[in-house]
Amino acid sequence: MSSHITLRNLILAGLAGEIAFEAYACLVSPLLFGVALGPANLIVALGNITAGIALPYWAGFIIHFMIGAVGFSTFVWITHLITKANLILSGAIAGFVLWFVAQGVLAPAVGRSFMMGFGAYTQSSFIGHVGMATLMGYVLLKLGSSKALKTA
Repeated sequence: MSSHITLRNLILAGLAGEIAFEAYACLVSPLLFGVALGPANLIVALGNITAGIALPYWAGFIIHFMIGAVGFSTFVWITHLITKANLILSGAIAGFVLWFVAQGVLAPAVGRSFMMGFGAYTQSSFIGHVGMATLMGYVLLKLGSSKALKTA
């Protein structure tokens, strides 16, 4: 296998992680934490604040899903390359970073408190982001994306 990852594998891993994240956000989080996660609302708010664009919720959902399906899985891969950790651990690390960016940087950028006060939403978001990115790392591993690093 070549030393690069395929776009196909990144997209498949990203789709698996994003689908799992959205299912968790809408179905599991309300049962465990009493809150449904709504990352599309963050995208809508960012579009309004940064560009003055009034995005409908469905557009925010699609944008977040597309960023997650390609960008987040790519971030898992980059974390793997930088840390030399296995893909599953790289996913967990990347998920932690993504969670911090969402709750500690982007949420305050749209007027929320830092880490949204570490309440139920933030705690659930932690599980969602770390779980999503860990799953992405697992899928990348199963698709054989790390063979080049193992043999190098």
